[in-house]
This record gives sequence, structure tokens and C-alpha cells, in this order.
Amino acid sequence: MTKSNEISHDLTREREESEAVAEAVGLSPRLVFETIRRNGEEELERPMRALWFSGVAAGILISFSVLGESVLRAYLPDAPWRYIVENAGYSLGFLLVILGRMQLFTENTITTVIPVTLNPTGRAFGRMFRLWATVLAANVIGAFLIAGFFAYGNVLADDVAAAMMDLSRHATGMPPLEGMMRGIPAGILIAALVWMLPSSQGSEVAVIVLFTWLIALGDFTHIVAGSVEMAFLMVQGELGLGEALFGFFVPVLIGNVLGGTVIFTMLTWAQVQPEVVEDLKK
Repeated sequence: MTKSNEISHDLTREREESEAVAEAVGLSPRLVFETIRRNGEEELERPMRALWFSGVAAGILISFSVLGESVLRAYLPDAPWRYIVENAGYSLGFLLVILGRMQLFTENTITTVIPVTLNPTGRAFGRMFRLWATVLAANVIGAFLIAGFFAYGNVLADDVAAAMMDLSRHATGMPPLEGMMRGIPAGILIAALVWMLPSSQGSEVAVIVLFTWLIALGDFTHIVAGSVEMAFLMVQGELGLGEALFGFFVPVLIGNVLGGTVIFTMLTWAQVQPEVVEDLKK
């Protein structure tokens, strides 16, 4: 082997070893932060019309979390293990929304906050809150559309409809403070899910199922999936506007934002801030 061939072989081996090490180590916290920041910037630059229709679609698709759980509850035997298995159905809607890249409010409270942490101006906050309001309103509209379809479309078997009614009453029947407190872990888990997805290539489905299943198992409250349950009761006259708004919606919204934005996102920002600030100085 000639000298030049030996050098070329050594360089190829070093490159392959470096790639293997990088793959084994995974993305650093700073690179994960940067990935989410770029996603957040892209979301903030999207036209409001596109965000609106994507948010409506997410509100409709997230209903399959409620439907999946209702179907399993209706048809599984009344055994001690049923609660664990039926809550696996809760992951279905999140799989559809997240893998379909739809606009879900609880994801936006993480991805769009990251760019604002780097540029905390009035304009940046204005863009973020405008996106939040648009996506949340669209999610709720989608939730009401699909809830009306479930309630009056004659598409649910009687057992499934009864199970959905029970689940909806339970989700919206907590005292407001309890609903808010249960919304904090859900916000943290969704934020952790968003943080882990860039590093979980090839295992996204497993990560989404695990985290969202845990939300259901823990009986934590999620503002968008819960809005489907809230709407299912409201369109049938089972829940009044005031009770829905102040007994469920606002407390759970506050809890999710506290968990996802104030707790998790700020902690992850504190973790990578020295490295990010150092990169900006270069």
C-alpha cells in the first residue's frame, strides 16, 4: 500500500469512527436546543392562515385519543388491569397530530418560546402570543367540530358513547385547582417529549406512546384533548359555558403553560444558556 493510500485509509477510518461516536453519544443539549429553536422560528414565520387550518386539523385528530380510550374501555373486560391497557388508547391522537406535524397548542408553548428566550423583545413576545392564540382557538374549534360529529353523527356504538361520556365527565369534573395542578405534569411531559424527539430518530413512535400514555395513566389534564371531552358534554347540554370555561378550561390551560413553559423550558434554557451565549459571542 502506498503512502497516499495509507493516509487516505487512515482518514476514512477516523471519519467512520467519529461518525460512530457521534451516533452513540447522540445530540448534545445545545444541539437539541438549536433544533427546537429553528423549528420555533419556522412556526413563527408561517402564515396565520396555514397555522389556523393546521390547528383545526389537530383539534379534530386529537379526538382519537378520547375515542381510542373510549373504545378500549367499552370492550375490555372489567378487570384490575383494564385501566392500564385502556389508557394506551390515549396515545393514538397524539401520534396522528405529532407525526402529522399538525399545530398543537401544548407543543407550541415549548417550540415558540425558545426563540423568544434568545430575543426577548416586545415584538418577539407579540409574535409568540399571536401564534398561541391562533393555534389554541383553532384547536378548540376542531375539538367542537369533532365532538358534535361524535354526539350527533350516529357513528359511535352505544357502549363507546357511554364510555366517552364517562371519561368526559371525569376529565371536566375535577375541582378547578386540582385540574390546574394536574395540568402541570402534563405540560412537563409534553415539553419533555418535544425535547426528546430530535434525539429519538427511529423510535419516535415509542417515545410519543410512552409519554402520552403516562399522561393518561397519571390522570393528568391536557387542554386540547380535554377540550374534546369538554365539547362532547357541552354540545349535548351536559356542561354549561361558565362551568366549562372557569371550572375546566382556564385552570387546565394555566397548568399546562406552567408545566411546559415556566418549569421545563426555562430549566432547559438554564442548562444550555452558557454554551448558547458563548456561541453568540463568537
